[in-house]
Amino acid sequence: MTATALAEPLTLPCGATVKNRFYKSAMNEALAGRDCAPTEEHVRLYRTWARGGAGVLVTGNVMVDRTQLGEPGNVAVEDERDLNMLRRWAAAGTTNGAHCWMQINHPGRQSPITVNPHPLAPSAGAVDGDYGRFFAEPTELTREQIQDIIRRFANTARIAKKADFTGVEIHAAHGYLINQFLSPLDNRRTDEYGGGLENRARFLFEVLDAVRGAVGPDFPVAVKLNSSDVPIAVKVNEKDGAPGGFSEEESIWVMKQLEARGVDLIDISGGTYAKPVIQTNAGAAEDRRRGVYFTDFARRVKGELSVPVALTGGFRNAGDMERALDEGITQMIGVARPLALVPDLPNRIIRDGWRGSVDLPRVTTGVKALDKAFGGILVISWFEVQMNRIGHGKRPDPRIGGLRALLFAVGQHGPAALAPRRRKGRQ
Repeated sequence: MTATALAEPLTLPCGATVKNRFYKSAMNEALAGRDCAPTEEHVRLYRTWARGGAGVLVTGNVMVDRTQLGEPGNVAVEDERDLNMLRRWAAAGTTNGAHCWMQINHPGRQSPITVNPHPLAPSAGAVDGDYGRFFAEPTELTREQIQDIIRRFANTARIAKKADFTGVEIHAAHGYLINQFLSPLDNRRTDEYGGGLENRARFLFEVLDAVRGAVGPDFPVAVKLNSSDVPIAVKVNEKDGAPGGFSEEESIWVMKQLEARGVDLIDISGGTYAKPVIQTNAGAAEDRRRGVYFTDFARRVKGELSVPVALTGGFRNAGDMERALDEGITQMIGVARPLALVPDLPNRIIRDGWRGSVDLPRVTTGVKALDKAFGGILVISWFEVQMNRIGHGKRPDPRIGGLRALLFAVGQHGPAALAPRRRKGRQ
């Protein structure tokens, strides 16, 4: 199989067709202002990516409640006040025949205290792990609040469609609210939303049904779902999740139910905040050691589902991408962080036949104590710097050091930038 396979279109169950197999996975752009509104920088960034040739561009987290943010700089859409700018963002992201899908999310308890002192969650209880002190104790959601959040997901999806985004992705991974409902470690409810897997998955299914009702049958709706809650840094091919957590067997059952309910694509990921997927900033050397993430799980899923799958994480060259498509373990190639350095990577591979590898740098301040204290934030902020540069009409600069990235984060967001955010293993 050659790179031409990456150029093949894919028709989704809803009938929409994407032009090729490049799936720009979500990254928090950190470009919204204090009003949580999209900006001109979003427009420039997504126009650049669309011109770069990807078939689908998935936005960073768009929160359904502006009082409940997952990271500094999140966009929030809970009404139509920013509809004009949303339309400009969508128009930029659909340049050159690309799809642009809005990722919609609620953080639950995974919202830094410097951003949100009053988080909500399926159950009370602080975030576990070394970083738990950076999060406020959440309040357990009432049934009425759960129904309100479901309505919010549907409303945000409706606005996304009105603004001419061409799809939405429901974020049900990485330890955010929907993932919290799915995980028995986080969900200790005794009502219809807790207990057995069918009850723990009820919230996700009701969100999906409400979103589908809001956007209609012909509009792409994807779900990002953990393969399990296990941190990939511990063991990439672990068969079970965090002890007592959401497991691979449970994930496969949920995926089958999502397919039956009419989802158009499942984006496979893994890990949570307390059990992060990446715990290193070692760059290309670590990428080469680890390879493409979640491949063993994707092989388990193959044959179980007919709905298209996007496999994200660790794709750095055309060879790995082609092998994954050839093996049939994925129908879309998820790429994120490499596109912050090489925004036209799809064009280079499909159009120009480029066979090189995108080597991500080791991000360091040069001070071991700072690297250890802010490793996860450091890496995230470094890629936010690159997206900020593109959003301001500049080229990415891989020579930028970690200290500059850390200072950028503080300058952009104040003390909130130093609160550890989730570290994702999908880039």
